[in-house]
Amino acid sequence: MDTVVLKFGGSSVADNIKLNVVAEKIKSFYEDNKKVVVVVSAQGKTTDGLIKEAMSLSSVPNERELDVLLSCGEQISMAKLAILLNRLGMPAISLTGWQAGIFTNNTNQDAIIEDIDTSRIEKELDKGQIVIIAGFQGINSNMDITTLGRGGSDTTAVAIAAKLKAEKCYIFSDVDGVYTADPRQTKVAKKINTLSYKEMLDIADEGAKVLHNRCVEVGEKFNVPIVAKSTFNSNEGTTINNKIEGGYVKNIVKNDNIQYVHITSKEKYVLDKFNLIYNSFIDQELNVKNLVNSSEDTLDISFTIPKAKFNKLANLLENKFEELESTYLDITRISIIGNGIMSNNNVLNKTMDVIKKNQLDIISMEINETKISVMFKKVIPDEILEELHKALI
Repeated sequence: MDTVVLKFGGSSVADNIKLNVVAEKIKSFYEDNKKVVVVVSAQGKTTDGLIKEAMSLSSVPNERELDVLLSCGEQISMAKLAILLNRLGMPAISLTGWQAGIFTNNTNQDAIIEDIDTSRIEKELDKGQIVIIAGFQGINSNMDITTLGRGGSDTTAVAIAAKLKAEKCYIFSDVDGVYTADPRQTKVAKKINTLSYKEMLDIADEGAKVLHNRCVEVGEKFNVPIVAKSTFNSNEGTTINNKIEGGYVKNIVKNDNIQYVHITSKEKYVLDKFNLIYNSFIDQELNVKNLVNSSEDTLDISFTIPKAKFNKLANLLENKFEELESTYLDITRISIIGNGIMSNNNVLNKTMDVIKKNQLDIISMEINETKISVMFKKVIPDEILEELHKALI
């Protein structure tokens, strides 16, 4: 009997009406003689609400306790779904991350899964149970609850699928697959039928809220086919696998949720100081990207950081590096993604035509085999994305 893993996002389990829709999806796999594992996110905006509650008590909540709080949302979802499935005549049991044997490192809010002991999951599957697991969470070596960061339920699902050698991992949400661009930013976006792991990883890394990048990495490492599709219709969805089709643009990501940071010092540049700053970024898990030191004589560092991490960065610079001068810019990064596009000159030429036509100021441009990324000096309107889409896709 084949095993499938089904993951349902927050919008899919947002209320009791939607939970009934989810139950029907699960029923179709269960009645198809499959062993079914279900991973759930917190309902709707539950996690945002819990963060807001924590911030009302402390501007910098204790990270261990914050993980304990944030893990509650998924537990509510799993228990409610199990209650519903049992009432509908489908035997189901809910398991927290630690009951499901998910072990992580000791990082809070952005933990990495190190191992999964699937013995409890397999025991319940062998009894004929549908196993419902709280996504986004695990337990560390201190037996403390940890959370995997935003989108971590995707990673939970694919990691479990890999460990169980599941046939496929289905990621259900309120959209029916991966699109050529964010449909909320441009109405010309089209659904993509298939993507390679590398293309999907580029899309996730650039900030598109489709799949968590770690889940794609796990999928690629263990060759788990991932299917992204809608909970609310029967459309085919997008399959992510190891098949590569090259030479044309698959997706354009416009990311406005990043900040450009420029740090300078009048002191003579000392490598030790640069290393101290860089290691502080790593210790604080700031997810700094595009780090450059532009001067050989003085400290002149620039980089990008997610806006969600900005307060943490500002606190670090103020408390540990107060002698440094810092400036910040709200910017846009646009990334054009597709296997082999570096060798397609038309892609770069058409991109530059749009930039020149709209007189857009560029901070930097990065080009590799699968991606062209451009950072602009300010936040640019969605109309630019639409213009690029029409030119390239």
